[in-house]
Amino acid sequence: MKKLFTGSQILLRALKEEGVEVIFGYPGGAVLHIYDELAKNPLGIRHILVRHEQGAAHAADGYARAANKTGVCLVTSGPGITNAVTGIASAYMDSIPMVIISGQVPVPAIGQDAFQEVDAVGITRPCVKYNMLVKSASEIAPAIKKAFHIAATGRPGPVLVDIPKDVSNAKAEWNYPEKLDMRTYQPRLAGHPGQIKRALKMIKEAERLMVYSGGGVILGNAAAELKNLVHKLGAPCTNTLMGLGGYPHSDRQFVGMLGMHGTYEANMAMQNCDVLLAIGARFDDRVIGNPEHFASNTRRIIHIDIDPSSIAKRVEVDVPIVGDIKTVLKQVSTSIGKFLPDAAKTKKWWAQIDKWRSRNCLKYSAGRGKIKPQAVVESLYKTTRGDAYVTSDVGQHQMWVAQYYGFSKPRRWINSGGLGAMGFGLPAAIGAQVAQPKAAVACVTGEASIIMCIQELSTAKQYRLPIKVINLNNRYMGMVRQWQEFFHGSRYSESYMDALPDFVALAESFGHVGMRIEKPADVDGALKEAFAMNDRAVFMDFITDQSENVYPMVAAGKGLTEMVLAEEL
Repeated sequence: MKKLFTGSQILLRALKEEGVEVIFGYPGGAVLHIYDELAKNPLGIRHILVRHEQGAAHAADGYARAANKTGVCLVTSGPGITNAVTGIASAYMDSIPMVIISGQVPVPAIGQDAFQEVDAVGITRPCVKYNMLVKSASEIAPAIKKAFHIAATGRPGPVLVDIPKDVSNAKAEWNYPEKLDMRTYQPRLAGHPGQIKRALKMIKEAERLMVYSGGGVILGNAAAELKNLVHKLGAPCTNTLMGLGGYPHSDRQFVGMLGMHGTYEANMAMQNCDVLLAIGARFDDRVIGNPEHFASNTRRIIHIDIDPSSIAKRVEVDVPIVGDIKTVLKQVSTSIGKFLPDAAKTKKWWAQIDKWRSRNCLKYSAGRGKIKPQAVVESLYKTTRGDAYVTSDVGQHQMWVAQYYGFSKPRRWINSGGLGAMGFGLPAAIGAQVAQPKAAVACVTGEASIIMCIQELSTAKQYRLPIKVINLNNRYMGMVRQWQEFFHGSRYSESYMDALPDFVALAESFGHVGMRIEKPADVDGALKEAFAMNDRAVFMDFITDQSENVYPMVAAGKGLTEMVLAEEL
């Protein structure tokens, strides 16, 4: 007679088979059997107790990006899973591999409005790559195998496995599948040879070639292949917000981030190129601005992406190539020798780009006794030598980090790009620090965003995580205020933060070091002091210029070249 295991035992053994080392979670009634098994026999799996389920999802997200693994979070039924939905949706928008294990009421009670019952599968269906309700203990192992395979292959994304409480305590044999055969899910890896040949011919004919790369390069671990190809082409390269670090900021061929708050040279080159090589990017509205304006200049587009639904979704393309970014870039690089653009025409193209670059669009005015947020980010870069893992929340501070930190390595920039979730930064920093315990991890945030998940300072204390919180405090919801200034007659409706806590005292109450920095002359020294504390979390409250805006800026409905620059005001 074969040995039987409880559903909880099977779950942990299956997670171990998938190489899981860390789970971020919060216990509750529907998952108590699982937590009990974690206490009895964790199988070397570490559990990080967050203080809110949204924090669990964001932390698993940050861990996944920093560790280059599938993140895992565990939440209970009802409010446990609904609290996690924001973090799940953020991971979905940014294509982050994650497995969410949620508890559910016992199978006989499903649909009976039981205590803490919600339809987890129905609620999460629009914001997961796949989800499933497990109804017997024997289904758990195959479900976990399937979940991890789907989450990490093709275009990555979150997968939910909903486990009823009685199933987690029922018994079944251990039977973990060695292989998984899904006829309806077969992501394509190699690019079609015919399409690659068409792309090479188009590249050779280019006079103004532009490389536009996104988060797919980082998710596909293809940064080295991208750099190799761009150097061979001699073309300018731009990154999206999610793609920063996929091509080194320090390289001369990098023209900066593009889009709503992109550089002048990146946006002008994007609009005026004649051949555009798009790699792992999706022509987001924050990237190309008004689609009609973008289409007003004739250009031919080659679009490489592993997700066929992302190709030609927002703009028409001439050569679609479906495949794994790393594999396709190797295919292109292997054959590019005979198809390089004309060197003289490329040189002329660079002369024009250098004229655009001379505008120095990221220049900002001196502080005159006030701390400029851009200067804080530049000082952070110098202090960490550009080698930190940097998370952010959403708003002005996020854009200033993207503009001024200068990421030259992949997976160092961790932010909620697609969903734009306030509250992301702190738990994501916790996940990144767990993934990279010896690395410098900084969360750059704002006084409005940090309040959203400030309770996770308790998590940082419990696990002695030496993250550094850089709070760019302008006493406003900064990006909301900026839009209200530009488009709503400076009517700052509900964007002023009139009851902020003493962040230094608050940080200290959680057991961390608190600093308040009010003078520009103190910025460098404070950051050096903070990062010298390798065993303590430090909350740095920088009191910054309230009137500072993010430039360049492309207003909603405007085209890429219709930028507002600081020098024009």
